[in-house]
Amino acid sequence: MAQKKTFASEKRARKIHEESLGKSPIKKPQRSPRNKDKDTAELSFFRSPKVMFQLSVFVVAVAFALYSVYDVHRQSRVVTPLAAPLVIEQNATSHPDRFWGSYRPQTYFGLKTKSPNSPVVGLMWFTQFTPQQGLSIRHWCDQGDGLAKYGWLAHDGINFGVQEIVDKDIVLTTSFVKRPGGSNGGDWTAKIVASPRHYDSTPGDTQPKPATISLLFYIALDGKGWIRPVINGNTLTSVEGHTDSLGHFEMNFLTNSRNHEVLYNYYLSYAEGLHMLKEAVMRGLKTFPYKKGKHYIAVDGHDPHGSTEPNFIVHQVTIPVPYVMEVTFESGSNFDRDDIEPLVGETYDKALRNHRVEFDNKFQTVFHFKSKGYDDEQEAFAKAALSNMIGGIGYFYGSSLVQSLYNQQPIPNGAAPLYTAVPSRSFFPRGFLWDEGFHNLLISQWDASITKDIIGHWLDLLNVEGWIPREQILGAESRSKVPSEFVVQHNTNANPPTLFLPIRYLLDHEQKDYDFLRRIYPRLQAWYNWFNTTQLGKMPGTYRWRGRNATTNRELNPKTLTSGLDDYPRASHPSDDERHVDLRCWMALASGVMADIAEAIGESSESFRMTQSYLSDNRLLDALHWSDENNAYSDYGLHTDNVKLVRPKSPPLQPGMPPPPRPDLVRSIKGEPSHNFVNAVGYVSLFPFLLQIIEPSSLKLDIILSHLRDEELLWTKFGLRSLAKTAPQYMKKNTEHDHPYWRGPIWINMNFLAIRALNYYATVDGPYKEKSGEIYTELKNNIVQNIYEEYKRTGYIWENYDDVSGRGHGSHPFTGWSALVCLLMADSY
Repeated sequence: MAQKKTFASEKRARKIHEESLGKSPIKKPQRSPRNKDKDTAELSFFRSPKVMFQLSVFVVAVAFALYSVYDVHRQSRVVTPLAAPLVIEQNATSHPDRFWGSYRPQTYFGLKTKSPNSPVVGLMWFTQFTPQQGLSIRHWCDQGDGLAKYGWLAHDGINFGVQEIVDKDIVLTTSFVKRPGGSNGGDWTAKIVASPRHYDSTPGDTQPKPATISLLFYIALDGKGWIRPVINGNTLTSVEGHTDSLGHFEMNFLTNSRNHEVLYNYYLSYAEGLHMLKEAVMRGLKTFPYKKGKHYIAVDGHDPHGSTEPNFIVHQVTIPVPYVMEVTFESGSNFDRDDIEPLVGETYDKALRNHRVEFDNKFQTVFHFKSKGYDDEQEAFAKAALSNMIGGIGYFYGSSLVQSLYNQQPIPNGAAPLYTAVPSRSFFPRGFLWDEGFHNLLISQWDASITKDIIGHWLDLLNVEGWIPREQILGAESRSKVPSEFVVQHNTNANPPTLFLPIRYLLDHEQKDYDFLRRIYPRLQAWYNWFNTTQLGKMPGTYRWRGRNATTNRELNPKTLTSGLDDYPRASHPSDDERHVDLRCWMALASGVMADIAEAIGESSESFRMTQSYLSDNRLLDALHWSDENNAYSDYGLHTDNVKLVRPKSPPLQPGMPPPPRPDLVRSIKGEPSHNFVNAVGYVSLFPFLLQIIEPSSLKLDIILSHLRDEELLWTKFGLRSLAKTAPQYMKKNTEHDHPYWRGPIWINMNFLAIRALNYYATVDGPYKEKSGEIYTELKNNIVQNIYEEYKRTGYIWENYDDVSGRGHGSHPFTGWSALVCLLMADSY
């Protein structure tokens, strides 16, 4: 019966499709008359055996030559840049106020410039005299370090940032302030304040003795240039250097000769790459006499394995906390600092206070928190969410490893820069295409110029086909943190075109920047066309994510990584017949944005507007994707729910041999799959609602609203779960080692889209306006309250949240799209 309904829906869909397109008569071409005798003479010449042989050899040779040229051409297309003007100018003068920044989100504290092969500065630290714990040097953000919390408290993306890091025995407050001047990004000062960590205690308890720590502040080159130490006695006081992007510069370490408890050490080394800095430090560590018979650990002068020309210089300070370190950077192009106080001490503190006041005032102007009734702690939480998004913006440079169907092996594309926010500083410190659209829903409201810069960088990565690799692993530091199976990017694979979300916001809420729109238009058009040629389904009006593994027997349901919803259940047997409702909705959004941009800059919008209307047609959408059995929008494909993971029997034990390893779980299927809807209620089934394609008067909107509020389906006290409790694969592992990811946990990006949609349907005329408004208020409050309570309890914003307990799960801090809680608190969409 279900099969008959499916065929009936396909016939209905085809009929609606034909009605929408209409029909036009096609005439056959007429042949022109020829001279019959002339034709016969020509044919007799070409039938000569000798001529035929010569022609055959010639044709084969030409064909082989042409094929060889064509084969080289198609192999090279995957790494050939799009022939369109770049959106972004790559020089220090294009955005001088943002040239320097905290663009190394993978480190606990680090600065660099927005230029290829920029020198980098950063901080490492460790606690002395902890033999039972071993030496643990902090450098890269790592969940394994077990820090109680870390993250930016305030960061404006331009002038300053303040961060708090809570380690086992100490609290570090790291901050920086920039001062404009010259032609290479100006000057800056970094300040690190180390304080003892105070634990909650009862009266009479004694606090532990303050720790002795070592702070290691360094500078390293990533390419051409030079750096040289200035040493006074046995103390490194400054570093002089020169690079093409910075010109001459000087970095100064403020020392205090009157504090006899401070121990200074320095280290000159040659590091094999920025991903090897910690290893270079470890190579140079030795023990030195301390007081009371103790020995402390420190770097020792020159790396014996280094070079006479160092590219890595370290300044180490060892001191009992509390302690304050200040490091200044002065650009050689700045000649106007003689009449102003150095940016240290009270001058620095005053500048930092002024920037924080400006930040607080701007925060109120943008988000209007005072009128929302939040207390000071809740407002500080929202500021931290925003600041960690802004402070998580990085600048990367390098090549991606890419592969097409015509390349036997992966090849690097051309080196390129990328200015982008990252999902998680500890676990995903690199650019992810579909995350970035969500990131910039928040960033665009804070500073639209940053969003335009980010979008431009992403679009400049397009190849000639119109493809952008979905995961950007640029540079040695990034690649060293990624498992090898995820490094290679395939040009058949898409990722949701979420950049259209912030572009939609800019079109609707910001004064139109026509120059920006003209610059991005040809690249957006190429990207849009790539989707409409490579991701189409077999039936008209359908789309299909590529990249699913149709031959694996290790997964309960083959993953659809390209959709962003990795293990969300799709058709059990991947095939060309699949129809993915979420991708269809993304393309409806993209078509509308493309039409609006075209109209704004005077280009033809007709094809985009027609496609938008076609993909937004609720009748056709229902015919293709509405499952009467499931009472929900659904994917379609070759599918069965009768699958499970089972463990094969181990082979018989051979005499005298050790027992073989236990075999991994494999998929077992009962019965044959059939072409049908994938009947599971969850995030995918919500997409026509999430992207506001359903008409406000549609009965199906009422059904979806009821699904949202049903506790057996999606509703929890903490947000909407990703997959209904009634779904066959709810909270099921996809492999023996893959825990449920999008099969129950609560994700903030999808909840944000749901709340945004509820706000829309609560403000437009329709029979479900009041119902939408009630769910909007309750859902928003639930999500905000849970994220805030978990932040207070754990110190972190998390990747996702448990649908039963509300507890944070996954990577942390995850201040990519989970930071959208700031917009939820502000009711700003």
